[in-house]
Amino acid sequence: MRTALVHSPEYLKHDTRRHPENARRLEAVTLALEADESLWNGLRKLPPRSADDEDITRCHSAEMIDHIHTLCERGVPFVDIDTAICPESLEVARLGAGAALTAVDEVVSGSSANAFALVRPPGHHASAGRAMGFCLLNNAALAARYAQERRGLERVLIIDWDVHHGNGTQDIFYDDPTVFYFSTHQYPYYPGTGSAGERGESKGEGFNLNIPLSQGSSAKSHREAFSEALRHIESKFSPDLIVISAGFDSRRGDPLGGLMLEDQDFAEMTKEVLDLADRHAGGRVISVLEGGYNLQTLGETIRTHIAALAS
Repeated sequence: MRTALVHSPEYLKHDTRRHPENARRLEAVTLALEADESLWNGLRKLPPRSADDEDITRCHSAEMIDHIHTLCERGVPFVDIDTAICPESLEVARLGAGAALTAVDEVVSGSSANAFALVRPPGHHASAGRAMGFCLLNNAALAARYAQERRGLERVLIIDWDVHHGNGTQDIFYDDPTVFYFSTHQYPYYPGTGSAGERGESKGEGFNLNIPLSQGSSAKSHREAFSEALRHIESKFSPDLIVISAGFDSRRGDPLGGLMLEDQDFAEMTKEVLDLADRHAGGRVISVLEGGYNLQTLGETIRTHIAALAS
């Protein structure tokens, strides 16, 4: 079975002007993918559907949707100091979330072995009630809840390798033992969360694992920590689906990060995730784009990740 690529040119309409998270990111990725004719021709390309309010309120408040809608309708250029929007941004964000849901449908139905959602805006900073950190809707979290509530899966593992901690995803599932959230990230760094002591609460205690890494940590130590964490997770949690919050700002040279991963490291991490999914989740993996802001390297890094998914 093939790897699915869920994407839409509508994502370019989220006009963030001179912001680091801009349409040129996806243009760079598309060019890199199309240049690899063998990979490009082998991908099963799918359009996303638009996430509706029922989809979104599985993780976010109705008040949050209304707030973003009002800001877009009024032409307000920012949700907060970091998060640029335009009048079309909420509808584009619905398509971003919808791509993650489409990816879930694709792998649960068995139509594809795995899927990559090439989307923007990113999602992992968006909490239950707040858009922040370039993010409007939490695509990975919405995919996890959709898989549980509409596709009948019980346990979901979210693996977040963005350079920033996914505070929104952690917040949404912090007391939930059915969704295991695991993050490697630079620390201390934006958004200030993600210490090793944040392990979940109530029934969710022990189902939240943070691996904070110092700026400049070697790729070797980063990879070793990642592999060890996966072994720990596997010893206590058997997922029915794995969702990767795939941020590529943890690559060496990203202007918004200070970690040292190379393209091949992402390929090897991807293979480790696929192996884990083969053992426990029937191979079901979806990967959803988060960060990554070096336009000179981003396309090739993501091409490498998708090639590993398709291998």
